[in-house]
Amino acid sequence: MTNSAPNPLLELRKLGESAWLDGISRSMLEDGSLARLISEDGVAGLTSNPAIFANAIMTDPKYAQPIAKLLPSVSSSMALYEELALQDLHDAAALLRPLYDSSAGADGYISMEVSPHLAYDTAGSLAEGRRLWQRLKLPNALIKIPGTEAGLPAIRDLIAAGINVNVTLLFSPERYRAVANAYMDGLSARADAGAPIAAVASVASFFLSRIDTAVDKLLDGLSARGQTAARAMRGKAAIASACRAYEIYEELLATPKWQALAARGAKPQRLLWASTSAKDPTFSPIKYVEELVVPETVNTMPLETLNAYRRLGRPELRLERHIAEGSDARESLERLDIDMDAVAVQLEEEGVAKFVEPFDKLQKWLEDRRRGPAAS
Repeated sequence: MTNSAPNPLLELRKLGESAWLDGISRSMLEDGSLARLISEDGVAGLTSNPAIFANAIMTDPKYAQPIAKLLPSVSSSMALYEELALQDLHDAAALLRPLYDSSAGADGYISMEVSPHLAYDTAGSLAEGRRLWQRLKLPNALIKIPGTEAGLPAIRDLIAAGINVNVTLLFSPERYRAVANAYMDGLSARADAGAPIAAVASVASFFLSRIDTAVDKLLDGLSARGQTAARAMRGKAAIASACRAYEIYEELLATPKWQALAARGAKPQRLLWASTSAKDPTFSPIKYVEELVVPETVNTMPLETLNAYRRLGRPELRLERHIAEGSDARESLERLDIDMDAVAVQLEEEGVAKFVEPFDKLQKWLEDRRRGPAAS
């Protein structure tokens, strides 16, 4: 007897939110599992980062033969990593290209991140973004740039050059506003130069579960010291921050600046909900999917979260309902002396470090293989 209940992941798409996969590996490309996620679950894009590639390359046996084949022709561990990552992303992009074409560039993207060591290097991020874009040569690619202060000018200039950008590591609604303005500034510069802007795409990746992890730790400390109101605020900071970011998104779409760009064919920079796996075991495993359904957004999920949503999801347009609650939650956190700006700064620094560590570990692992048994 077959289950006739609708697939919640497909229902998300009907509500205007795109489900992307936060992950990639050679195995899922070769065994058809990624193709099935696209055809059966409506997965409409794919994100990667240095930690995802490090885990895939170091643990998936499917990389052994490609590594051996590449070793004679590569001059560094970085070159070896890039060849492996680019091949995976080209293969994934080919699977997603029909969706990119049929959606007129709304979906069907893959993402490749610049080196995490460039997170605070504007010129380096810009140069690396341009170089990777030229190596990918894919209209349905996004270059991932961290949304640090140093990243803002690089984002603007990449957009002005017609390069699609996925802005990552966003934890603050106000930093998201700066990112959205950098996107619009880049589009304006491109339009002023007489270049087309209709094909330029961008998403702004707002990280969620890490916000709650950091804030809940502070709340638990307050609760232990007798502040009973703190306990009730656990698990509310991330959704409240996401609500504020979405409010800013709507505010910016109503500005004359954006309206002028839209009249010239510009696509909105969609908010992308990232870090959507629930880290707290007392939370629902689909908390950061279920509560954030809203049109014209993306939710990128690790495979475990995506599988959980297929089983447990009950898609409804919920985020708009949380707007007023989000405002109340932010005020309550402020009364508890939780400094959300300070939390965002901390999380940005930790986020960069969480990408640098596995990236460097992978480089060492690949260098050991490049140099042979004597180096191990």
